[in-house]
Amino acid sequence: MDEAVVVLKKGEGRTLKSGGMWVFDNEIDSVSGVFENGDIVEVHDFDGYFMGYGFINTNSRIAVRILSRRRENRITEEFLEQRVRAAWEYRKQTVDTSSCRIIFGEADFLPGLVVDKFSDVLVAESLALGIDRLKPLLLEKLKTVLAEDGITVRGIYERSDAGVRRKEGMECFKGFLGEPFDTKVQIEENGVKYIVDVKEGQKTGFFLDQKNNRASIHKICKGKKVLDCFTHTGSFALNAGIAGAASVLGADVSRIGIEQAEENARLNHLEDRVKFLCADVFELLPELEEKGEKFDVVILDPPAFTKSRNSVKNAVKGYREINLRGLKLVEDGGFLVTCSCSHFMDPELFARTVKEAAKGARKRLRQVEFRTQAPDHPILWAAEESYYLKFYIFQVCAEK
Repeated sequence: MDEAVVVLKKGEGRTLKSGGMWVFDNEIDSVSGVFENGDIVEVHDFDGYFMGYGFINTNSRIAVRILSRRRENRITEEFLEQRVRAAWEYRKQTVDTSSCRIIFGEADFLPGLVVDKFSDVLVAESLALGIDRLKPLLLEKLKTVLAEDGITVRGIYERSDAGVRRKEGMECFKGFLGEPFDTKVQIEENGVKYIVDVKEGQKTGFFLDQKNNRASIHKICKGKKVLDCFTHTGSFALNAGIAGAASVLGADVSRIGIEQAEENARLNHLEDRVKFLCADVFELLPELEEKGEKFDVVILDPPAFTKSRNSVKNAVKGYREINLRGLKLVEDGGFLVTCSCSHFMDPELFARTVKEAAKGARKRLRQVEFRTQAPDHPILWAAEESYYLKFYIFQVCAEK
């Protein structure tokens, strides 16, 4: 059956022409042919030039998400298997695959789909209607590709419970895809063992994107007093502990997260040196300052303070506040580890915000490292949304 044809307005499609994968509703001049939302369509420029195949959804501002740019590469079962295979081969070449993100949406040319692997369990997240319809086939292909490397998937859990699905006209969904299984999965990363709760944990259960960043703090934590803010299930705190920190305090407002962090500390036999506190970090930091507490290393790994351009100003205030407060707690010559996981807090704005915080705290910063997300969350240069994590290590020097 011939696909319906989407024709762009003259002068539109700039994102698509520069290598991006989205067509916005206001860029479309006309749609000819019969289609249902979620169907594959052809995209043509105003002059009839073929630009790609993608799936359409008129409920969304992102009206078409591109899957293929070549006319000969129609969206067949074989084509989708090739996409999945390429994603897995890339991970095998770039990361430890015992636990990793296998598919990262647009950056793996499968827009709207995320698949994380935790040991022998897969967690899928589907954020677009078209990819949701292709999801069963893609997951079957992924199981086949993994089996070729001797990896048997014990089970798949879906965490498509993000509110953004409603913008696609879809309901949120959370549950097993196939037979039920124990949703608490043990993994190991950087020598640290974790229990990942793929059912109740945040997002898909664990933040794999900080894998290499967590390893990068090992060298600055040995023998040190460490404060880990927004610790969630304790990942940075436990890396500090494994690295030989003298003492670690991890804080998070989530009681469930703290209980999981304490379980992870026991799992790694670190409960004597790595302690956790359920507290609001915005309240805790001023309290520690008032008590005269000082730390050799302060780690700030907050959740995204903004998920839209409209709330960036308030996010800047939040990032400035925690960085200023955190800097005041760092011993002279100690280290600040700070990051932002919001795409809308762009690198320049985040750097400027940290600089303002340092000025307010009367501290001077010497940059040790700048990093982004781990390679299993690749940054596709034509897809700005794939670049979101900014991570710094600074040495903190008092003004003298």
